[in-house]
This record gives sequence, structure tokens and C-alpha cells, in this order.
Amino acid sequence: VNMAKPLSMDKPECLIDTESGGKLYVKESALQILQKIEQPVVVVAVVGLYRTGKSYLMNRLAGQQTGFALGSTIESKTKGIWMWCVPHPTKAGTTLVLLDTEGLGDVDKGDSKHDSNIFCLAVLLSSTLVYNSRGTIDNRAVEELQYVTELTECIKVKSSNNDADDSGEFVKFFPSFIWAVRDFTLERKIDGNDATEDEYLEFALKLKPGTSKKVMEYNLPRECIQNYFPSRKCFTFPFPTAPENVSHLEKLDSSDISSDFLEVTENFCKYAFEKSEVKKLKDGITVSGRVLGHLAKNYVDTISSGVVPCLENAVIAMAKIENEAAVKDGLEIYQSGMEKLKDTFPLELKDVSSEHQHLSSTATQTFMKRSFRDNDGGYLKTLEVSRNSSHISSFKETEKAVLLEQEIKVKEEKQRQLEEKMEAERKSNEERMRQMKEKMDEEIKLQREEAERAMESKLREQAALLEKGFKEKADRMKEEMEEFKRQNAEAESNRAREFAEMLENSNRRHEESMAVMMQQHREQMEAIQQTNSRSSDGCCVL
Repeated sequence: VNMAKPLSMDKPECLIDTESGGKLYVKESALQILQKIEQPVVVVAVVGLYRTGKSYLMNRLAGQQTGFALGSTIESKTKGIWMWCVPHPTKAGTTLVLLDTEGLGDVDKGDSKHDSNIFCLAVLLSSTLVYNSRGTIDNRAVEELQYVTELTECIKVKSSNNDADDSGEFVKFFPSFIWAVRDFTLERKIDGNDATEDEYLEFALKLKPGTSKKVMEYNLPRECIQNYFPSRKCFTFPFPTAPENVSHLEKLDSSDISSDFLEVTENFCKYAFEKSEVKKLKDGITVSGRVLGHLAKNYVDTISSGVVPCLENAVIAMAKIENEAAVKDGLEIYQSGMEKLKDTFPLELKDVSSEHQHLSSTATQTFMKRSFRDNDGGYLKTLEVSRNSSHISSFKETEKAVLLEQEIKVKEEKQRQLEEKMEAERKSNEERMRQMKEKMDEEIKLQREEAERAMESKLREQAALLEKGFKEKADRMKEEMEEFKRQNAEAESNRAREFAEMLENSNRRHEESMAVMMQQHREQMEAIQQTNSRSSDGCCVL
């Protein structure tokens, strides 16, 4: 996958638009672009109130002065969600996907649900979420990030939970969080001491002790930011230039822009490039541009139908699409190879068996590269059945041509060929089992790493709570972590059991295939003997 050819767009394209009735939909032209991207993608999305200069940062991440529309009037310029796909500047074999979202809180729309949906989609699709605001991170700024408190109503992790709150698992799948504060004019000081940007953010997110309604309302958005996102970072940008020049910032020469502003912008881009991870699905599955397109359509269609998007259901839907395509890819590799083999007749049967083994292994490798969550091995079985059916057809034609050309070998020779054929199938099965084992080990490793990252994040939050005197909250988080560890252990055990059953089923199918092969061979021997008889009478000429 990493060796796939990179794709670069000259300018942004609308990914998610709004119909006249207000319903969101995915643009087909954008899906076609994503379909061509087989590389893993790093997805950076920016959200924030309208007229806060979100688009300028995204243009800089794209390495351009212009691209995403900049709006200096009270009307939001960007509608829906726009995307820009470019080769990642520091991660070879990876595509950087930039998502610029419609400004939140646009007075002309007056639709808070629409804003919530845009924010929700930015969270679901990105691996790094940039929240852009102006001024300072005071209580008002935190309250304006109300959308984060609504995520429990907008996103479900598991379909089986119904109304249960599974937000404790958000940290496993949510993007990293960057707060970009624009037009920052205050001194960064805490209790009179100089503070770093991150210390300033942590101070702004500090919880208040107490359980009154007012305190709980104050703490809620701060707890959500701390608990949902695996990491958080802050950048404070000074005014970029004189007020009269802000409306055409993208057209200014760097000498007309504040050097401090340019320095923070450079630091922001460097951090985004180095720290933003490849987008992953549940269980650590890497997302390509093609899969990102499927994800966007799945989430948007679900939201537009009035249903809460579910991460587990999205993975199941993606697995079906990708596994069906993986079967097709693997079968095409095998069939094209066998067609080329026909052009080299006549051949020894051992040569045909050898090529069958090689092509079977290559087909399985091709399938494994694209497939995921084939827990019961059903799609791999479909590939094997289709491949064997194709093989039997080609092999009968090959065998008949070879035996007629060589005046048909004796029964002992046929027995030797049968043994070679069975040995080739045995080796093919061993190789298949090895590849399955590697795939299984990798998936379990990814699942374990995902759980470990989430646990590390929870441990950091618990330590922070203890340090700040919130012992009761820390104790509750400890209980959550114990339950979290139990669930992860159970999930890993279930995964291992599924894999064991998958291996057992594959072995059983191999044995059944061998039995069928022997029966077919006996039938072929009888047909060959009859053909030999006709050939000796001069009635059959090759």
C-alpha cells in the first residue's frame, strides 16, 4: 500500500455539501478522487467559529498561499466540508488530507444541529482536529466549544449499547486535539509567572472542585476535552498584520506579515506534520484514501437519515466493501496468471502445479493486503473456492492437452503427478496459513497498542486529577480503568479465539479440497483411459 503512487490536487474540492433542504451529502467528484488514493492518509481537519481565519492555516499546511477560501466579511465563506489531498511533506508513502469545515455559529444559518453535524463529521474523519478561535481561552471560549459536550449524543462506539454511554472509549478512536488561538494579545502568565502555550491551555481547562450545578456546567466541556482526545496542544498566534490588511492576508508578502505570527505558523505546521498520525479505524486498522471516501459516505448517509453514526457499524460496512474488492483483486491475479500459462503449452503437469502454487500464494497475498476484519475467514474461503474452480477448469484442459500430446502416461506416472499436485496444494495451504497467522498477529498487536495508548491517556488524566485534588473523580477513573482493562482483555481473548477458529476452518477446507481433488483425479484417470483407447484407433488427433 505504501508504494502506491501519490495523488496531489491543484486546489481544494468540496467533499460534503448541503442540499437546498439542509440535508448533507457527499460529492461524487470528491469520492472519485479519494478512490484513487491507495496510500494511508493523515487527515487534519479544522473547525471553529466563522470568520476566525481557519482557511489560512489549512492553506499553509498545503504549502500554498491560496486555495481554501478566506472570508473577511460576516458571512461564512466555506460551506460544508472541503478537502485538499497533497503528498505528505515528511511521511513518505502517505497522503495528507486537509479538511476545511464550514464556520460554526453563522448567524445566517441559525441551525445549531447543522453545526453539530459538521463538528461531529470533522471528529469522525480526522486523525488531528484543529479548533480555531480568536482572542483568549477564557470561559466564554470554552463554552463556545459546546459541540464537544454533545458528542455523546452524536456518536456511538458500539451498536449493541443502545442508549448506554460508551464515551469512555472515545479516547481510543478520537483525533489528537490542537487549539489554535488567533489574534492573541495577552501575556501568557499564570499567577504572575510566564507560561508556555500548553501550560496556558491546561490552566484554562482546569476543573473547579464541587458538585453544584454551576460547577458541573463549568467542568463538563473541560472534562470532555480531557477525556475524549488522546492528546492536546495549544498555539497562540499574535495579530498577523495591520487591521486594514487582514482581509487580503493570503496576498501579502511575508515582509508585510508579523515575524512572530510567521514563526508561530511555522511551528504549528511543523507540529502538525510530525505529530499527526495516520487515520485509523477501530482495532487499529489503517485508513487509505479509498476507505476514507467510503467512511465519509457512510457517516453522512447515516446522519442524513436521522440515525446516530456508530463506529463499529462503519467498520463492518468498510470491511464488507474492502473484503469483496480484495477477493476480486486476488482472483484477477490468479486468473490472469493461468491465462498466460496456457500460451506456453504443452507443459509437464508438475510445471502447471508449481505455477498454480505460486499464483495461489500471490493471490492470497493480494487479498491480505486489502482485507480486514475477515474474522470467520468467509471472504478468504470465497477466494479459495473461486480460485480452485478456475484452477480445475484450466487444469483439466491442460492435462488433456498434455496427455494427448505425449500419448498418455502410465498409471504409475499419474500417481506420481497426483502426489506432486497434492504436495503443491499442501505447500500452498502452509503458505496461506502462514500469511493468515501474520495477519492475525498484526491485528492483535494493533488492537493491543490501541488499548495501551488509551490506557496511557487515562492514566495521565487520573494523575492530573489526583495532583489537582480531585480524589473522588480519580477514584472513579480508576474503576473505569479496571473495567477498561477487563474489556480489553476480553476483546483480545475473543479475537484470539476467532482467529483460532478461522485457522481450524481453513485447515478443514484444505482437507475437503484434497479429498475432492483425489476423487476428481480418479474420474480423470477413467476419462484419460477412454481417450487413449480412442486415440489408438486413430479417431483423436491433437
